[in-house]
Amino acid sequence: MMDGAGGVLRYPWAEPPAHGEAVQVSDGVLWIRLPLPMALDHVNVYALDDGDSWTIIDTGIYSKRSVALWESILAGPLQGRPVSRVILTHHHPDHIGMAGWLMERFDARLVATRTSWLLARMLILDVEERPTEQAIAFWRSAGMDPEILNSRRNDRPYNFADTSYPLPVGYTRVKQGDMIRAGGRDWDVHIGNGHAPEHLTLWSRDDNLVLAGDQIISSISPNLGVYPTEPEADPVADWLEACGRLAALAHEDHLVLSGHKLPFTGLPVRMRQLIENHHGALNRLRQHLTSPKTAADCFAPLFKRKIDHGTYGLALVEAVAHLNHLHQAGEVTRIRRADGAWLWQRKG
Repeated sequence: MMDGAGGVLRYPWAEPPAHGEAVQVSDGVLWIRLPLPMALDHVNVYALDDGDSWTIIDTGIYSKRSVALWESILAGPLQGRPVSRVILTHHHPDHIGMAGWLMERFDARLVATRTSWLLARMLILDVEERPTEQAIAFWRSAGMDPEILNSRRNDRPYNFADTSYPLPVGYTRVKQGDMIRAGGRDWDVHIGNGHAPEHLTLWSRDDNLVLAGDQIISSISPNLGVYPTEPEADPVADWLEACGRLAALAHEDHLVLSGHKLPFTGLPVRMRQLIENHHGALNRLRQHLTSPKTAADCFAPLFKRKIDHGTYGLALVEAVAHLNHLHQAGEVTRIRRADGAWLWQRKG
């Protein structure tokens, strides 16, 4: 869900590093950008200097291009020193895709939250040639456009294994309240939720740095989606709880290093924006549900922009997320339409 940050945030770097290059954002901290083959066409990863080796925060997707770029990064900005540790912020392929490759290459240790590791390991191993019946039923219940549904039911779905290197068994668990030493700093672990369960964020005790992954991004609000694996989930509630908790930690001078877009300062304002963005979406949705609607009928009030084929799937799962939130709060009802779609309507 897009929500422009306006002029209230400050961006110390106007441009990102070129692919395969690095920008030093603080002593011992390098910002690296890798390409993605989608509308959001990049992911940020970070290298923390541990002296004789590096700690890598997130990794990009696995592809021939990514391997070539990592070879260039290792020989260039990382000066030929090994990677001793990979820290994952969350389980999505643009963050974990090259983790197994780096682990295998350097016998590197993996650090992650338990849920992130379990989901990553499971989803990389779970290769499907056709959508499951549960997935088709979920799409139907969301009111997916019949033409898109008929196309998807016969297509091979995207699998994590398509863009993720096999993930070896074994990792080091971190949880809320832990501390990690990396890059000459002590980092406090604070766990986010909503975009991904048990999303790791790291807050430096020694200076103003925050490694935020996708939990906090400057000019976009991360996707909050519901999927066939947990169709009654309420990631909006998880998101709002986490944002409120993390907002209490925010200071104006924090330099936020996110998984996408540019590093920024002005974190207290950004946390308010991230919370208000979804409250605004929920208010527009309430007004829209004066008559029965499917999730696919709710794009206009939620997103205020055209949803095309490339963004349809993300829009659909986010619409379901906001409807689930209102339903579980007791504000809306839902009934099955003859074709299996849920029709949602505001009470009263």
